[in-house]
Amino acid sequence: MTTLALRSAGLLISAVLATAIAAPVLAQGKYPSRPVRIVVPNAPGSSPDIMARLIAQPLSERLGQQVVVDNRAGAGTMIGGEIAAKSPPDGHTLLMGIATLAINPATYKKVPYDALRDFAPITQAVNVPAVLVVHPSLPARSVKELIALAKARPGHVPYKGSGPGVIDLLAGHVSVMTSNILSAIPHIRSGRMRALGVTSVRRATAAPDVPTIAEAGVPGYESAQWSGLLAPTGTPKEIIARLHKETAAILHSPETRERLAKDGGEPVASSPEDFGAFIRAETVKWAKVAKSAGIQLE
Repeated sequence: MTTLALRSAGLLISAVLATAIAAPVLAQGKYPSRPVRIVVPNAPGSSPDIMARLIAQPLSERLGQQVVVDNRAGAGTMIGGEIAAKSPPDGHTLLMGIATLAINPATYKKVPYDALRDFAPITQAVNVPAVLVVHPSLPARSVKELIALAKARPGHVPYKGSGPGVIDLLAGHVSVMTSNILSAIPHIRSGRMRALGVTSVRRATAAPDVPTIAEAGVPGYESAQWSGLLAPTGTPKEIIARLHKETAAILHSPETRERLAKDGGEPVASSPEDFGAFIRAETVKWAKVAKSAGIQLE
């Protein structure tokens, strides 16, 4: 082979190697190539919806693509969950998952996805205590009084989400509900709802005068609501890593922390691995709760 031929062959090999090395970088750089949607399996105005919208705008700026919130409420959040689980694993469809990811397997015979198998965790975004609220016309001013009243007048009304439930409680169509504190706190402060207790271990910073349900007469009671971002399983690790990095930065920002603290939420920003471990632990916990309570699968 001539010197010219050797040089040409060398240049060709170098070009091929350079292309091979650069290809993954270029492919990664193309994300996102179109708008990203966050599927919220709850109605507008719910805690997960508020959290998704709080993240969406700054995430749009960080990703350089519009991030939209897509509310798909119904079937105990399983409609939205199924949509997200069956979406292409390319990072353009995300799920704002909530505690029902861990609770539904213990309360439904058939769930159209497996939360541990079909989703790749990105980050747990926030912990939010729920609050037990009643319409001001209800003659119950404590948890103990409400328990006595409930035993005398049993019954409940299911809702697609806390948003519609809050609307009907304000209108007086229902008298009692457990609502996320994010959507209930403005009405508690205005006097249109009466708060009897929060579900968390500690009192909520947004409503420090409201006792925990454990303090109010049900020792050991604890059930915090949470939400976090997930992607369909199979989403490339580099995309998961970028989404975690950008979302964690948003959650750690002073603006977000101040907003969440005002409304009673606690930002988490856990790693994908920690969020996955948390969901597994929650799934085990709620399975035990359902079994001990004798809950029959629907």
